[in-house]
Parts: sequence; C-alpha cells; structure tokens
Amino acid sequence: MMPKTAFGPPVTVLEPDKSVSVLLDVVRRHMHMDVVLLGMWEGDLLVIQVVSGDGVSFGLAPGVTLDLGEEVRSESQTGDTISGDTRYVSDAISRIAEELGIGSYITIRTLDADGQPYGLLSCLAHQPRPRLHERDRAFMVLAVEFLRDEVIDLKRVWEARSRVSRAVCAVLDAGGPTVVFQPIVRLATGAVVGVEALSRFPVQCDDRPCNTEDWFAAAKVVDLGTNLEMAAIHRALRVLPELPAEVTLAVNASPSVVVEGLPGVVCSLPDRGRLVVEITEHENCVACPGFLAAVGCLRDHGVRIAVDDTGAGYSGLDQLLQLRPDIIKVDYVIIRGMDHDPARRTIAVGLVRLTEEIGGTVIAEGIETTAERKAAITAGIPYGQGYLLGKPTASASAACVPYATRTS
Repeated sequence: MMPKTAFGPPVTVLEPDKSVSVLLDVVRRHMHMDVVLLGMWEGDLLVIQVVSGDGVSFGLAPGVTLDLGEEVRSESQTGDTISGDTRYVSDAISRIAEELGIGSYITIRTLDADGQPYGLLSCLAHQPRPRLHERDRAFMVLAVEFLRDEVIDLKRVWEARSRVSRAVCAVLDAGGPTVVFQPIVRLATGAVVGVEALSRFPVQCDDRPCNTEDWFAAAKVVDLGTNLEMAAIHRALRVLPELPAEVTLAVNASPSVVVEGLPGVVCSLPDRGRLVVEITEHENCVACPGFLAAVGCLRDHGVRIAVDDTGAGYSGLDQLLQLRPDIIKVDYVIIRGMDHDPARRTIAVGLVRLTEEIGGTVIAEGIETTAERKAAITAGIPYGQGYLLGKPTASASAACVPYATRTS
C-alpha cells in the first residue's frame, strides 16, 4: 500500500456561508459524482475548505491539506482538467488518484478578485465516468462564476485570520504575553491581601489597535485562545512562591480553559491554597460542559473561585447560585461614580448581601478616587482594586507594598 504522500498537515478552516454548501450540493447531484470540494491554495498546499458528499471515503474533509506536487499544481493553476478514467492520465496525477481512490474527476480553477489563482472546485468519483464531457466542464465553470463573490470573501477573511494567527504565535514564541500584577487591598487598612495577574500585549494586532480583551478574542477566533490563556497563567504562576504568605495570586480564566487545562496545572502546585481563579462572565459558564465538575476539582484542592466583572453584563442569579463563588468582583461600571449615584450604591449593597448569603466576599474593581474608596467601604465592600490603590506593575513584590506606605 502506498503511503499517503499527497496529504499535508491539517489546518483549521473558516465556516463557509450556507449558500456555498448549497451550491456544491447542487453541482454534485447534477454531475452524479461522489464528492464536490472547494479548496484554496496556501503556498504549495491545497487547503480543503468545503466538502459536499462522501469526502470521508477519499480522506477529504474541511481542514485537510493536499500536496499535489509541482506538476499537478502548475497544471491546475493554469487551466481546467477533466478525466473520465484516471487509468489514462499522467504519472503525477495517477499517483494522487491512486492514493485518494479517484476513478474520475473534473477540476476547475478559481480566481480571486485580482485574477490570481485562488484554488480549485473539484468533482470526484471513485469509479470511472467515461461520459464526462466538455458540457460538464462548462457547467462547473458556471458554478465557479456563482461562487466568485463567496470565494473572494473567504479569501479575505482567511488572510485576515492567518495574519492574526501569526501575530498570536509570535507573542507565544517570544514567551508572552507579558504579565503585570495589580494589588488587591483591604479598604479599611490599605494592607495588600492579593495580587491579580494581568496580561499585556503589543498595542497592535493585524495592523489595528488591540487591547488585552481584543487579543484574547482574536486568539479564540483562530483556535489559539486556550494556548494564549494558559501561557499567561503559566507565567503568572511563576511568582506564587515569591509572594508573602498572606498574599493570594489571582489568575483569569475563561470557562473553557477551566475545563480543558487548568485543573491539571494548578492542582499539583504546593501553594495552590493561595490561588484564586477569576472566571469572566462573558460566557455562560454554568452551561459549559464539565465546568462545574472542574470547579469542584479546583475547590477540592483549595483553590478559590472568583467571578469577574459582576455587573458589567447579564449574568443570571441562577448561574451565581449554582457556582457560589468565593469572591464576587464588582465591576468598575458600578463602582465608578458610586459616591454620588444612589442607584449604583444600591446595586453594590445588594451584591454584598448576596455574597454574604452564599458565604463569599466582595472586591470593588476600578477604584480611582478617594470618594469611591469611601463609598465602597460604606456599602460594606471589604476589599478593593484600582489605580488609586495601586497600578499594575511588572514586579509582584512591588505590588505587595501596602497602600498606606505607597501614599505616605
């Protein structure tokens, strides 16, 4: 049996517009072929993007890549090819046909908006189809014309995501992201009780301004979100042994990371009792499969759970009651102006009472003025975080200096 030399490394591809899949279904039925596929050139490889029909029997699926060889690639990029019986084709094509189990095919090149080779639209069958005719090629060319706008959009998005993927990989390869530490203080005394590890990135990604949230969102789109989050967590965990015994370390994690990688990393830490995992509210964490079980595992090992950005968006009370976090962090949207806004104070007081009922505590985020600090204390919030209390710093030790000492 010949090795599968036609196959390259698999990649992640974009979900196509439904109209593309529908058109490929129409082509396959009209041509009476086993499979129709749309592929895009990525360097020397053909990346399979869309498949209609029995692609599995050919070893073809979205994300599969094919190394067709220079001869076949050149022929495919310069003209259309048709064969009703692959027993009578060139040696280069015969090799690929044998490896994939192709008995007959029609391949039509597709072009981008600049008239440059984009990829191929191909019909394949396992058995010979001696009656494949020039009229069939003409029908395929017509289908390519219908696909033209979708192909241009797919290429534009693919190229943009490829640039993002390269940017994220560059950060990871350089040992990033950079991690800084912001103190969490006891509001009444200014004593530092914890530090939060925050990620920092280059100011641009894909030639556009990007903040930290933008970077993580972009990484998620190109399936590197977990890699980027775990890299940040690993960097943060390095400082845990250096922190004073009474100071906790908080790391941020999405629900998917809590499930996929966090328990195996943190549950073996000797100082895990001083670790806090902050879960953002931006996903419906309780609905994430395996999430509550993963949280239970973390808690069994002494790790505390915090819910980040409470108040910034919708997070159902049912979710909070199921999770019962050890710490609820009140978002700066509520804290900002709380000193003169009764509505914000009422929300803050309600969150304090809710947290007490479930056996947790509260941290006020985004405190920037003395008035906001006093208002948080009045609302019953014991801990705070914000530029007034301490800016993020590259030194975890510097972040542990008490607020009163820094301001004296």
